[in-house]
Amino acid sequence: MKGKDEQTIAYGTDARSLSLPEWEAYLAKAGLPRYRAGQIYGWLHKHGAESYEEMTNLPASLRERLAGDLPIAPVTEAARQVSALDGTQKFLFEMGDGNAVESVFMKYHHGNSVCISSQAGCRMGCRFCASTIGGLDRNLTPGEMLGQIYQIRRLTGEEISNVVVMGTGEPFDNYDNLMRFLHLLTDPKGFGLSARSVTVSTCGLVPRIYQFAEEGIPCTLAISLHASDDETRRRMMPIAEKYSIAEILAACRTYFEKTGRRVTFEYSLAAGVNDSPEAAKALAALVKGLNCHINLIPINPVRGREFAPSARPSCEAFKLLLEKQAIHVTIRRELGRDIDGACGQLRHRQKLSAHETGEE
Repeated sequence: MKGKDEQTIAYGTDARSLSLPEWEAYLAKAGLPRYRAGQIYGWLHKHGAESYEEMTNLPASLRERLAGDLPIAPVTEAARQVSALDGTQKFLFEMGDGNAVESVFMKYHHGNSVCISSQAGCRMGCRFCASTIGGLDRNLTPGEMLGQIYQIRRLTGEEISNVVVMGTGEPFDNYDNLMRFLHLLTDPKGFGLSARSVTVSTCGLVPRIYQFAEEGIPCTLAISLHASDDETRRRMMPIAEKYSIAEILAACRTYFEKTGRRVTFEYSLAAGVNDSPEAAKALAALVKGLNCHINLIPINPVRGREFAPSARPSCEAFKLLLEKQAIHVTIRRELGRDIDGACGQLRHRQKLSAHETGEE
């Protein structure tokens, strides 16, 4: 796995961010039995331990040493909202330095999904998205990304079958930490989630799409496209000033050729902006011949943003036009909309208002 080796592990490193070989190297350097690495790794990733005190099969002296050398970075529940419409739960998690991110737990017929954040804030500036309001504070560590999943599993008592890296932040803007997170998440000796049950979303950082295609991790790649022409996309997404739709599609074709995994295109429908029959026909022409799926999302209302959601008849008409061109397409079932937990609504906030938490 790419990342730190035994020469570069430093005291203060987030324990959940270390691979099993790195734990083995740390213990060997300390003159401690190698088998302890498997015990520690299991506690962290299979059991979601939040402290070394929970690791009862370790000697007290080792637990004390580990707490000083390699702390477990805290991911602490600060608030939770539950949708009255569908039971979706949105969590506000606080990191050790006071930064906060939101994560969402959703129940589907095919299993439980968790949508996690990869950064505290976001610098991509998409004009329909709440997550970019306030800009980027910092990247999350691999352990902090994992911590969101482990905390939700512990707090809900539910097993997690799918993980979507589609919360606050642009995952490919935190690329090295994202790769380490994916390796740890899918490690059979750790949490052990299948890579095919993981979706990584990007607004279209073209060089990173090519790089990701070479990683050999068979995740689903989701592209936030949201327009069928560059002019409209530039209106919605500043990243479109740097990379054209043609460049993104070329990278997606390479991704499919390298991985065999079809690409998902996320397309948020904004009334009067990108939801016309002409836009649907142009989109169908763009993706024709590419093994892909299009996920239509009626754009979610965000305070302080200018775009309004398309009416349901417009969404259905858009979908029908794509289907007539033999394009795989669905209209996403929006979960958690009433708690600002749906696509584009997550923010990085230190706390929620009394009205939002229901504590009035």
